[in-house]
Amino acid sequence: MDGQLAIRLRGVIKRYGPITAVNGLDLDVPQGTCVGLLGPNGAGKSTTMRLLTAQAIADEGELEVLGFRLPAESKQARARCGVTPQLDNLDVTLTVEQNLRVFAHLYRIARADRQAAIERALQIANLVERRDSRVDKLSGGMRRRLLIARALVHRPQLLLLDEPTVGLDPQVRQELWALIDALRAEGTTILMSTHYIEEAQRLADTVLIMSHGSAVAAGSPSDLVAEHAGREAIEVYGAPAALAEAEAAAQAVGLRTRRTGTSISVLGVEGADGRAPEGERRPTNLEDVFVLLTGEEIS
Repeated sequence: MDGQLAIRLRGVIKRYGPITAVNGLDLDVPQGTCVGLLGPNGAGKSTTMRLLTAQAIADEGELEVLGFRLPAESKQARARCGVTPQLDNLDVTLTVEQNLRVFAHLYRIARADRQAAIERALQIANLVERRDSRVDKLSGGMRRRLLIARALVHRPQLLLLDEPTVGLDPQVRQELWALIDALRAEGTTILMSTHYIEEAQRLADTVLIMSHGSAVAAGSPSDLVAEHAGREAIEVYGAPAALAEAEAAAQAVGLRTRRTGTSISVLGVEGADGRAPEGERRPTNLEDVFVLLTGEEIS
């Protein structure tokens, strides 16, 4: 394996009966970067995470995590990874600190080092003042922070975040983003699955867009936007018949379009030379790319 890659997947396939959840996936996660798996529910993101933690075994393909081949060397890989699951599985009968202490023991942190490891995790997650609170008394955002702290208690080389802010309100999501961004700035290697476009655009160095188990595009958010949507879009509003006419006219001169409910977006109009329809100009974004490539609206 390339020593600079924390994760390397080649041609990975995972089937559940007649359903192919992951279909020929290639994925590289360079050390010290944050890579986002972006896609709607059912795209294969969580299955990919389960494959990386050997909770599921691939039917075909090659998987390497931190230099270890999966599933044969999954135990060695897991010992060096931190995992934040999509579903909260904290022990609600224990306090914040007790939850961390259990995992410090499970990760075989030396007894003399455990308290320092717990203190560091509490500080990272901004939970020092809630250390003695039982988990069932915490807010949803605090519980998510504790899940991340638990994953970091043994100083992992790689952090796997499966939908880290799912189900949280926007304000709490922003708090979690600040925590993830701080870890990213420290050089922590992160693979994060999400169906929030803004989350991927803000946090990830590289985004892999998934749909129906396959990768449809990969690159930095800015590169993906430039390649697939151009720099500027025109938003055209009107009645359905007028929108259909504007869409057809734009496509006839080679411009890409996407539907946005009550309007259409005509993409890459900076080079249209007068061929673009009249409308409201705006910068293009990662949402344009996602809908253009997959046809699916997501949050």
